[in-house]
Amino acid sequence: MTSNKEAMKGLREIAVGGIRFKSNVLMAPLAGYTCFPFRLMAKRLGAGSAYTEMVSADALKYNDQATSKLLYTDEREQVKCVQLLGAVPTVFERAAKSDLLAKFDVIDINMGCPVPNVVKAGEGSALLDDIPRASKIIEACKRSGKVVSVKCRVGMNGSRIVTEEFARMCEASGADMITVHGRTRAMMYDGEPLYDQIRLAKESVSIPVFANGGICSKDDAEKMMELTGADGVMLGRYGFENPLIFSELTGTECSDTKYTLITEQLELAQECFDELYVLSYIKKLASYFMKKMPGTKRLKADLYRCGSVSELRDVLGGIFERSGNAD
Repeated sequence: MTSNKEAMKGLREIAVGGIRFKSNVLMAPLAGYTCFPFRLMAKRLGAGSAYTEMVSADALKYNDQATSKLLYTDEREQVKCVQLLGAVPTVFERAAKSDLLAKFDVIDINMGCPVPNVVKAGEGSALLDDIPRASKIIEACKRSGKVVSVKCRVGMNGSRIVTEEFARMCEASGADMITVHGRTRAMMYDGEPLYDQIRLAKESVSIPVFANGGICSKDDAEKMMELTGADGVMLGRYGFENPLIFSELTGTECSDTKYTLITEQLELAQECFDELYVLSYIKKLASYFMKKMPGTKRLKADLYRCGSVSELRDVLGGIFERSGNAD
């Protein structure tokens, strides 16, 4: 439960292009997780923005059911941000100008995903090694007239750091904002963020620079802001593990517990998606919420045996409410 807590140092509203975010604490795109219900929750708890799951720019041409779920939104999400993945500038331009993305205000370009099959396709962090192509992709997205942000890493590995050159290229190509994950591609998701490299990016450009990587508490967020001079922070996986962190960082009053959050998510997901998707999403979210709880192995077994929403609801009550782990 959060009430009347002091926000992190440096909290403020921030303008990105022509869009104003209510706070400079953002939720990162997470493939398989940041669906519409989760984005609404993060924003209610104080996040200035939250991005869709990673969407393949090329896959948009198929307009299939899976893609429509990734892009689901409605008027309750006031500032709509989508993240695109790809490697071909013309494909990005077609996607950015498509009717499918007409409802989105901000396009974020994924230039940081370190997953091997993404990198082998020349996408994600592979673009750190192809700065001319990365520039053309940003320019292509800007021709849509939308606000464009870029999420990147500091380089491919310790001997191939490109922070300053890449940040300058992003700004020169028309990007309105950069989020720098303070690790190399080789570091994946482990190790202390390279704070000095994020600071270098911030000092190299005049557009907003957000810092990402290793933020799991208010202390972590304040340390990141102090050491990098960043305009704000973007939370990754910990935002999914404990969404109440947004309330803690922004001083947003709430009386929620993990139990009230998970039941709210269940109701929202039922409004938007079919039962199979609801079961899959809520089980993943609940599994994150259960980290560090006693008896997790047995509880997860009970959770994943659920075959219907009604059964899932009962099991969630047993895990988070009646077990005394509602907070």
